[in-house]
Amino acid sequence: MNRKNILIAVAVAAVLAAAAGYGLYRLGTQHGTAIATAGSAPALMTMAKDPAPTMAVASSPPPMGKLPQGIPEGEAATRRHIVSGLKAGDMDTLVGRNILYYHDPMVPGNKFDKPAKSPFMDMMLVPVYGEAPNAAAGTSADTGKVSISPRVQQNLGVRTALVTQGMLSPELSAVGNIAFNERDQAIVQARAAGYVERLHVRATLDKVTKGQALVDLYVPEWIAAQEEFLSLRRMAGASANNGLASLVDGARQRMRLAGMSDALISQVEASGRPQARTTITAPVSGVVAELMVREGMTVTPGTTLFRINGLGTVWANAEVPEGQAALLRPGTRVVARTPAAPGTAYEGTVQALLPEVNAATRTLKARVELRNPGMQLVPGMFVSMQFMDKRSGAALLIPTEAVIQTGKRSVVMLAEDNGRFRPVQVETGIESAGQTQVLRGLQAGQRVVVSSQFLIDSEASLRGFEARLNDVPATGARP
Repeated sequence: MNRKNILIAVAVAAVLAAAAGYGLYRLGTQHGTAIATAGSAPALMTMAKDPAPTMAVASSPPPMGKLPQGIPEGEAATRRHIVSGLKAGDMDTLVGRNILYYHDPMVPGNKFDKPAKSPFMDMMLVPVYGEAPNAAAGTSADTGKVSISPRVQQNLGVRTALVTQGMLSPELSAVGNIAFNERDQAIVQARAAGYVERLHVRATLDKVTKGQALVDLYVPEWIAAQEEFLSLRRMAGASANNGLASLVDGARQRMRLAGMSDALISQVEASGRPQARTTITAPVSGVVAELMVREGMTVTPGTTLFRINGLGTVWANAEVPEGQAALLRPGTRVVARTPAAPGTAYEGTVQALLPEVNAATRTLKARVELRNPGMQLVPGMFVSMQFMDKRSGAALLIPTEAVIQTGKRSVVMLAEDNGRFRPVQVETGIESAGQTQVLRGLQAGQRVVVSSQFLIDSEASLRGFEARLNDVPATGARP
């Protein structure tokens, strides 16, 4: 008995469910029919009065009225589109609007690109139209513009700035390291074969002054040339033969060719005795960068003994971001400071921009020559530098934050009257102290957006689609 009651209950429930489903089906069908009737009546009346309705109605498109946007003609329009071969993206000349897509009003989330019967209900899909030409942005002058109400501007925090005509004096700061000035360098070599008897400077980086003794060399091969010179000189003094004077001059010249200095020759001439030992002195003041000999070593002509770097001037290799390298040029004045000498400023100039970019830091090296009084700046020391280019000239200036870099171009959002904005492509120049030079694209007195411009630029639809913001119509197209 219980099983029989259960079966009866299940059958009743199935009947009720079927009845409910059929009721919903009839309700959807009646709703779609009502919409189709409301939308198609004006069109049918127009077609009945005019044998050529296409041309007559296209010149004055029907208003949207209170109907939901996109279904002004309902199923009748869909059937007409099937006959005419229209689809999404085509212009319905009877309505005067473009067909965006088709959908079932009962299931509006699903969109179709061709007219057909609804897969959900026993009715035709209905078309969704775009704005009428005179209701959208309209003229080509509005292309790329977007309108934003004052309330939305306030919510977005939109700020604008004036395009000004002003003077831009580039200022740039950078850091770098001190290095030897390779143009202020001296190489000390042996002029003859001999032996190192004594070193006066025994370690690298020792400071030396010009004329300071560096090394004593013993050169045996000089003795023969000196004795020949002394003999000829004694003979010339004891004889009235003028021909010996030329021989004495020849002997003196041979001593010079052997590597003897004029000071050593004068010493030999004054003492009347051979001088096989010579002292080599520092040609410049600085530090010993390289020491290549030791006491007791044998040297040959051309052997490098010392390399001395002057410290009267030094190089500072500044790391300059590649985007700011255009601000620098040879001759730019530089002021450098170092924590090693607080309160002291070192002045110099840019010598060259080296043709090499650091791949890791994306910086270029600017070679700066600094004056170094007191030799306080030494290689490896850290310095901060301020570049002070005296170039200045009238230029169009905007805040740097107003510029949108797309990767291929620079764009700013230009603010117009009545809350309208449009993207403008600009050509920018140098940037300094938060200001960017505008070479082309703007005029003095215009206003540009400096905050929330990315939101506005996105809303302006840079790919050329229609856009909306806060239910205010606008079109956008990137030039």
